[in-house]
This record gives sequence, structure tokens and C-alpha cells, in this order.
Amino acid sequence: MKLSVVIPVYNEVATIAELVRKVVAVDAGVDKEIVVVDDYSIDGAREILKKMSGEHPDWKIVFHEKNQGKGAALRSGFAVATGDIVVIQDADLEYDPGDYRLLLGPILGGYADVVFGSRFLGGGPHRVAFYWHYLGNRFLTMLCNMTTNINLTDMEVCYKMFRKEVLDKIRLTEDRFGFEVEITAKVARGNWRIYEVPVSYYGRSYAEGKKITWRDGFRAFWCILKFRCMPNSSCFKN
Repeated sequence: MKLSVVIPVYNEVATIAELVRKVVAVDAGVDKEIVVVDDYSIDGAREILKKMSGEHPDWKIVFHEKNQGKGAALRSGFAVATGDIVVIQDADLEYDPGDYRLLLGPILGGYADVVFGSRFLGGGPHRVAFYWHYLGNRFLTMLCNMTTNINLTDMEVCYKMFRKEVLDKIRLTEDRFGFEVEITAKVARGNWRIYEVPVSYYGRSYAEGKKITWRDGFRAFWCILKFRCMPNSSCFKN
């Protein structure tokens, strides 16, 4: 059994080396494949990853030639991942790779096809910050639940883990943060078994490099409506 850890990177020079070190060091209980996609970083992260690529030829490091967004970076990563299971890992140290075992549990136990982390179920450290972000997240999660008939607590969470065959069947199109809504809506429509587990969250401030803004919230709202009305033929590969 192999776990592909897909890491989208954009301007994370301060954290990418430490994040990759943590991913490599963690004992997930399965073999790991490192997949990193640099979405045309301009702060020095790209140069760090080029050095890593030379030092670790077994890692898969993809370089975009222009900035396209998180969703596009994840599509590039999914395309080259070869693991039986795939997990999304942000590069900013907000999420702890030590939680991989928790995420893997329902899949390895034969209960789940998809596992979402949740920052709101309790069970791990959670930085206290940004009330309006929290409220917006809960509102978008509730609206997404209403249109998909599932009962997630944290649709916007980074940690989403999939059996590879699930990703292979879904047609993904969103280039930026609308990816979170898109993957949730299409997984729900595909009737795959979805579980949630509590994860730790070490959130960042904007001064520390946080990127998501209110504009992304509006895009998420639009995507909830968009994917609610989209036909199955546009959601899944033949």
C-alpha cells in the first residue's frame, strides 16, 4: 500500500523545506510517495524545489511555467501520483502530517473511499483566530451540505484523502480555491463512502503568509450553485 502526498506550492519559501522534512519523517504506517507541484513561485521556493529535485530523483516535483492556482496544481499532482491512496498537503505548516494515520484509518479499515479532516470536531490543537473566516467556512459548509445532502463539518479543510480510483473517475476543472467545493460536490454525487476525522490546525495570520481572502469565499459560493446544477456527464470521466 502506498500513500501519495500531493503538495501544491506557491510562494512558500519560509516553510516548504520544513514541511517536506516533516512529511518524509512521519511514520504513516504505509509507504509514501512525495509529489510537489510548484505553481510558479517567485519568492525563492522554486529554487529550493529545484535543488530538492536534484537531490531526490525519486520524488516527483512538477514546475508550472505560469501561476495557475491551487486547483490546477493539484490536477498536475494527481496526474503523476501513483499511490493507492492520495492525500492533499498544503505547504504552509498549518496542518500536521502526523495526522495521516488518523486519515488513513477509515480507508485501510475498509470503511471509506474518501476521508476529510475536520478542524471543528475537536481532538487536536487548534489555533484561535479569524472569527469571520470561521463563520464564513461554516456557512459555506452548511450550504454545500444542503446542495449535496451530506453532513460535513469542514468542507474547506486542506486534508482530503482519496482512494486513487476515486480521483481517476472525477473530472476536475476548477483552477483556484473553488477546487474545495468542486471535489466535495463531485465526491458526494459519486456516492462514494465519505468519513471525517478530527485534525490539528496551526493557522497562520496574513502577516505570516495566509492567502485565502473574501474573494475566494464568493467564488466558493458560486461554485456551490454551479456544481449543484451540473449534469453527471460533466462531473465524471467515461
